[in-house]
Amino acid sequence: MNRSIMSLSGGMDSTALLLRMIEEGDKVTCISYDYGQKHLIEIDRASDNISYLKENGYDVEHFILDLSSTMQSLHSALTSKDLVVPEGHYESKQMKQTVVPNRNAIFSSILYARALSTAIAENCQVRIALGVHSGDHEIYPDCRPEFYLSLERAFSLGNWDSDRVSFHLPYISFDKTFILQDAMESCTSLGLDFDIVFSNTNTSYNPDKYGRSSGRSGADVERILAFHAIGKVDPIQYVHGWDSVLRYALEQQKQSGCR
Repeated sequence: MNRSIMSLSGGMDSTALLLRMIEEGDKVTCISYDYGQKHLIEIDRASDNISYLKENGYDVEHFILDLSSTMQSLHSALTSKDLVVPEGHYESKQMKQTVVPNRNAIFSSILYARALSTAIAENCQVRIALGVHSGDHEIYPDCRPEFYLSLERAFSLGNWDSDRVSFHLPYISFDKTFILQDAMESCTSLGLDFDIVFSNTNTSYNPDKYGRSSGRSGADVERILAFHAIGKVDPIQYVHGWDSVLRYALEQQKQSGCR
C-alpha cells in the first residue's frame, strides 16, 4: 500500500486528487488549512466529503490546521478585509490580487514535515500529493513545476532521510476539464456519486453568507467552464442559476481570448 500526505482545500482539484489516491490504493492523510481565507466554507466542504467517504467505506485521516493568526495579515484579496476579490477570467491581470504571498511554500513545508515524520515512524516511502494544475501557472508562480522542483531540492538538502519523501503532482500538465474527467472515472471505480462529492466542494473565492458560490470570481469561471466542457451541470449552489453563471463564464472566456 502506498502512503500519501496531501493538502485538501475543499476545492474541486484537491478533492479529485483525493479520489484518485484512494482509487490507487493509497493510505491517505489529508491536511486542510485555515489561513484566514474569506472562503473558509471550503474547509466545511472538505469535512463533508471526508464524512461521505467514511460512510462508503473509505476511511481517510483528516487534520485542520489553524494558521489564520499568521497568514490573514498577508497582502491578498483572499485574506484582507480591505481588498475586494476581483471578478472575471483567470487570465486577467487583476487576478494577481488573489495571490497569497508564499502560501504554497508554507503549506508544502508543513506537508513535508508531516510526510517525513510519517516515513520515519512507519518505515515507508511517502508521497506528497498536490492538485496543482496547468490553469494555475499563469497567475500563481507557486503552482508551477519549476517551483516544486526547487522546493523539493531545498527540503531534501535540509533534512535527513529525505530520500523517503517525494512530491506527486499528477495534474501539473492538465487543466480543470481533465481533472473533472479523472474524478468521474474515480467515482465510477469507487462506487461514489460524482454529484454528491462535488456538491461538497467550494471553488468560489467570494461565496455569499449562505455558502453559495458567486459564479463571478476567476476560480468560479474556470470551474463553470470545466463543467460545461464535460457536458454536466455543476451540482453546487450558485447565487444565480446555472444558465446565468454559465453565460457569464462564457462571456468572460470570450473577452479574455481563451478557449
